[in-house]
Amino acid sequence: MKKYIKIKSVYFCIAVMIGFLPGISKAQEVQQLSRISVEGNRFVDEAGNTVTFQGVSIADPHRLNNAGQWKRGLFEEISSWGANVIRVPVHPLWWRERGAEQYFEWIDEAIEWAKELEIYLIIDWHSIGNLRTEQFTRDIYETSLAETIEFWRVISERYSGETTAPFYEIFNEPTTANESLGAISWDEWKDIVYNIITIIYGNNPDAIPLVAGFDWGYDLTPVRHSPLDIEGIAYVTHPYPQKRSPPWVEKWEDDFGFVADKYPVFATEFGYMREYERGAHIPVIGDEEYGEILINYFREKGISWAAWVFDPAWSPQLIQDWDYTPTRSGEFFRNAMRNN
Repeated sequence: MKKYIKIKSVYFCIAVMIGFLPGISKAQEVQQLSRISVEGNRFVDEAGNTVTFQGVSIADPHRLNNAGQWKRGLFEEISSWGANVIRVPVHPLWWRERGAEQYFEWIDEAIEWAKELEIYLIIDWHSIGNLRTEQFTRDIYETSLAETIEFWRVISERYSGETTAPFYEIFNEPTTANESLGAISWDEWKDIVYNIITIIYGNNPDAIPLVAGFDWGYDLTPVRHSPLDIEGIAYVTHPYPQKRSPPWVEKWEDDFGFVADKYPVFATEFGYMREYERGAHIPVIGDEEYGEILINYFREKGISWAAWVFDPAWSPQLIQDWDYTPTRSGEFFRNAMRNN
């Protein structure tokens, strides 16, 4: 998956190795990862090989930094689980409080660590709600269309050409919360997303925008008759166990699986925990039966995935503590990554 940058001058290489060129930073010495792009319903590397991603979401860098856990060791542990992608959520409230420059510092570090470990990154604008009415489920998710557009403008401008972070998840979970946050049609959502992606492509034409469906990022049924008329994107689903009752496969196929026959699909959030575990809530209550069926379905359809969440507090947890002891679901998804 990794493309090695070829430097024609042997003397230049020797000079870098022995330190005669002090202007070359450690980040610059690390070889770029192969550029990922969209071809039909696949992600492909620069050689045209199909790449299927499997990994985890972490907590927001703000939370990890406050807990003393924003460090390379976190990324090393995730790599040891067999992941080739890490999703990095950015909450609007904390983006405003800490500021763009602080987040740039954190994302720069994430890119450096990921590049060294040959892992790709998803940058995720982690809001939940209705971006048309600007109504959201919690204060931590409150944003505006103007702020969302500006976030993606500065991100796409700063990280243009950075192959380690190709995925831009436009908006974590669009939802009307059963109309309590107001109405939004699919056509209205498409217009919002189209404008954001146009700005992203204007700064970084190699980015891969990830577009979620409705129902808290789960439902992609409108794509059947009205896909976005824009190249190079992938669609997102969040198929938690209680989004539909078992048996799941036929319902998943109707709700999002059919999209994978024509476009890349990335399940950027899902997971499970038992009802007696700390933080259990609808729609995440499930068990290994759900996990086995879902992972097998992803493999059959060629769907990439990132399980939620590599954190001992946010649920459903993949780890029990900061010694990285896996939870029951963490052990399951770690085995799934290692065995793929």
